[in-house]
Amino acid sequence: MSCWTATRLSRYDNAMILPSPPLRRQRLTLPADLPLVYAIGDVHGCHDALIALEARIRMDAANHRDARPLIIYLGDYVDRGPASSAVLEHLATERHGDGIERIALCGNHDDTFLKFTEDPEANRRWLDFGGDATLRSYGLEPSRYLDGAGGLQALGEDLRARMPARHIAFLRSLPVAARGGDRLFVHAGIAPGVPLRQQEDYDMMWIREPFLTEGPRLPVTVIHGHTAGREPVFGTGRICIDTTCYATGRLTALKLTPGDTALL
Repeated sequence: MSCWTATRLSRYDNAMILPSPPLRRQRLTLPADLPLVYAIGDVHGCHDALIALEARIRMDAANHRDARPLIIYLGDYVDRGPASSAVLEHLATERHGDGIERIALCGNHDDTFLKFTEDPEANRRWLDFGGDATLRSYGLEPSRYLDGAGGLQALGEDLRARMPARHIAFLRSLPVAARGGDRLFVHAGIAPGVPLRQQEDYDMMWIREPFLTEGPRLPVTVIHGHTAGREPVFGTGRICIDTTCYATGRLTALKLTPGDTALL
């Protein structure tokens, strides 16, 4: 079976995703002729900005009455910003009734957070790049554990007790990539020149160089986040829309129609 997984445009929930090979996250194949797609960059706990951007997307999509819209979230829903738990709750449970389909991809922060919930000792590095903000969003103060008795084991136990099971299920279910025609949506990028079927999950969630300089070196345009800046970047064969929302207050969406792109 191909690593790229077929799905239907009518629904993008997890029930429609076929199992991927062991130890690999799903990779989705979308219709090549999607009429209207909005990709949203790294959210990082900025719940209010996400709600506001989705409202703008609904307003914009109303101008395309003959096209069924799709939102693709590019990952990194947690860490650094103030409301990671609220972002997960929004993405994992809310049904919007707005006629817009949704796919959420996995970012490196989401993957590391999930691993921390399962084994805090082995994944303590998560605390060094914004995990403390996520813990606080669940009502936990990490310094109480790291400076006192129990340490990471107690912190992990209390975190699992605080997290709704649906948040864990959501993080486990996230695919790592989605491809529609010559557009590839991932969190970080891909290893340049490596056939898509041979790409590793790690690169799709973590890579920077040589991807940022060389681009994909494949006949696709990669839509990604992960590499933060103040403005979107249109590079060689790639478009980065991580605009550092937790620091700038700016969450970016890229609007894609057949043959055209625009920023929201």
